[in-house]
Amino acid sequence: MALQQQIKNRTTPQLVNIAILGVLVLLYFPILLHWLNGWLYKSISIEHEYFSHGIIGLPFAVYLIWMNRKKWQRLPDNTNPLGAILLLIGGVFYLSGVTEWVNLSFPTILTGLCLWFKGIQGLRLQGFPLLLIFLATPTALPYLIAPYTLPLQNFIAGTAGFILNQFGMEVTVDEMNIYVGGRIVEVAPYCAGLKMLFTTLYVSLMLLYWTGALSSRRTTTWFLSVAIVISIIANIIRNTLLTFFHGTGREGAFQWLHEGWGGDVYSALMLLSLVPLLNWINSYFSAVSEIQEENSN
Repeated sequence: MALQQQIKNRTTPQLVNIAILGVLVLLYFPILLHWLNGWLYKSISIEHEYFSHGIIGLPFAVYLIWMNRKKWQRLPDNTNPLGAILLLIGGVFYLSGVTEWVNLSFPTILTGLCLWFKGIQGLRLQGFPLLLIFLATPTALPYLIAPYTLPLQNFIAGTAGFILNQFGMEVTVDEMNIYVGGRIVEVAPYCAGLKMLFTTLYVSLMLLYWTGALSSRRTTTWFLSVAIVISIIANIIRNTLLTFFHGTGREGAFQWLHEGWGGDVYSALMLLSLVPLLNWINSYFSAVSEIQEENSN
């Protein structure tokens, strides 16, 4: 009887976990599939396409959660009342039928489950994967930010016009509009590089966590700051090329870089440059720390 009771005590939590996982799959697999399909084939709304970094971020989050499973099991069961509140809010969001709220119900319910089963310790353990999931959840944030990107649009247009002028092209810039070769190129709010900036910051956080550099405030601050500058410069170069292609009638090249796979390749190359950048910053600050330790001794 004692052995049967032990087996029952062990299998009950496992069955509960399987049941919860099954419910989550039933509720959110169609939604996640919709996100993935929209990101891959650009069939999702423009605002939600800004979160396409979830293609790599969500699998990475799942991987981290799986790697933390033994630590999770060792944590004592400790129900936090906030978990029930978040589960209730997540349920209301899901049942509302409003796209933004339904999307946000996913990280809300996951956070609620962590607090309900393991309390604050569980939330701390799964905090970074939950952050990745939240930052990959499509919301209306790009739409809300778009009206405030005018200064950035003007800056990109002015810089692109200046660069093309240095190559002997007759270019006129009027705020966010670039006139070249009798054609006009508008640096629209969604061409101001916000998507690239979002992706850059997201991938940078992943790299910082993966290398363990996230624990260093100095390394994190410098890396994110330089990554933002690289993202802005890369977007200026991209808009300059788009203006050149459109102004000189190279519509094939324009479409390739603007909406084709050329833009994806360009973004991927820019993101790959973050890897050696982080390695260099880590090496630099490690060398500085060693010198400081030697001087102190």
